[in-house]
Amino acid sequence: MLTLTETTALKDKQRALRDAFPDSLGLRVHRAISWLTRAAQEQEDPDAAFVFLWIAFNSAYSQDIGIAYHVSEKGRFKSFLSTLLAFDTEDRIYEVVWTRFPHEIRLVLENQYVFGPFWNHLNGVDGHEDWQERLDASVRKAKIALSEKDTERVLNELFDRLYVLRNQMIHGGATWNGAINRAQVGDGSAILGSLLPIFVDLMMDHPEHPWKEAIYPVITP
Repeated sequence: MLTLTETTALKDKQRALRDAFPDSLGLRVHRAISWLTRAAQEQEDPDAAFVFLWIAFNSAYSQDIGIAYHVSEKGRFKSFLSTLLAFDTEDRIYEVVWTRFPHEIRLVLENQYVFGPFWNHLNGVDGHEDWQERLDASVRKAKIALSEKDTERVLNELFDRLYVLRNQMIHGGATWNGAINRAQVGDGSAILGSLLPIFVDLMMDHPEHPWKEAIYPVITP
């Protein structure tokens, strides 16, 4: 699990470097670290930890896209992930995916309860009767990516699944500390808790990148 020692190290780095940050980067990093710190206090509550971790993720990747709402939420965070992977010359993200959590990631990718088309079919949405075939195809693609150690493709598939879990929890589709389908919450929290500090650290290492403005800037009354 993410620890306060890790978030304190991030905060210390942020304080040392923030004067050189553009406002857009400074705000996003500041907000993300604040939510990571809150998540680190939830060592015994993976539900709460996951919610706070996803808020930290949102703080890091969300940006002002004006009225271009055709850019999907998934499209935004996948672009963000691609940018960070390009920055990750020391393969820190690779290490998390392939050394620390390969088993947990595989379980999340194979889990129908975090696969969007499954829920669409269950809720009577037309066009999703083939959810099992879609899941099987997605898992096959993920296994190919896993066998080829294609980090970007695996991350995209993983965050697709975690986004479904995020929606379940944020929109009241899950019971706090419930007994059903708990594995994905614990695994999701552990994976996010390992990846997000790296994401924020990589952002701070690249202030020259054209980080767009946060989607909710600070407004002084």
